[in-house]
Amino acid sequence: MKNKHWFFLLPYSLWIGLFVVLPLLLIFWTSLTGNGSISLENFSNFFTNATFLRMTPNSFWYALLITLFTLLVSYPVAYILTKLKNQQFWLLLIILPTWINLLLKAYAFIGIFGKSGLVNNFLHLFGIGPVNILFTNFAFIFVATYIEIPFMILPIYNAIKEIDPALINAANDLGASKWQSFRYIIWPLSLPGVESGVQAIFIPSLSLFMLTRLIGGNRVITLGTAIEEYFTTTMNWSMGSTIGVILIVMMVAVMVLTGEKNKRKKEVKL
Repeated sequence: MKNKHWFFLLPYSLWIGLFVVLPLLLIFWTSLTGNGSISLENFSNFFTNATFLRMTPNSFWYALLITLFTLLVSYPVAYILTKLKNQQFWLLLIILPTWINLLLKAYAFIGIFGKSGLVNNFLHLFGIGPVNILFTNFAFIFVATYIEIPFMILPIYNAIKEIDPALINAANDLGASKWQSFRYIIWPLSLPGVESGVQAIFIPSLSLFMLTRLIGGNRVITLGTAIEEYFTTTMNWSMGSTIGVILIVMMVAVMVLTGEKNKRKKEVKL
């Protein structure tokens, strides 16, 4: 039986080794050998360069804003979704946009936010415009939030769906208002879904680069933008790999911190 278990794990292990572990090792090795010999010069340059030091908090700030706005939109939608009939149909409508290529969605918003786009044509009816919406921080955060919303709704919806209705009925019988039921029952019990959604949004948002180019117009500068610049424009793969390694470390740190928080909560409950 043990041999059979190893046989089934072999394809997965090969996939992880070839397409996850090996690329990470190559990135790490490239970051150390940019000058032909092993050195930490690139890491030293990163932590002493004012441009990189500005990009790091910028990346966290944009990721935080995207995550916050996504949560503010997604939680009410997920909660309302649990009360509707034909929930699977509504879930399908929410998931459908994720099937569309990210590049196509970005170009669609370029048309919507452009000076002759849908938004400016609508504003023109009221004598306003054209307004410069494209290539702004607002446009970047709005489009990134729109794209990430389904990945926040699904875990929150599943967490709320798993709450025992008897708990809410008991609270109502004891005289609790809807706000009190939400605050003391629904919100605490749905926190695992919120935390999963935050991880799913915050971590990828740290490394966004396509939207910063197409929607932000190079006015939004993040570590993801810098990596793309070093790999495709300056062809300094060593420095690009260094920034990639630092970004990976940041992502792992976020996952560890949120994971430890979840672990402590489970221990308290036990």
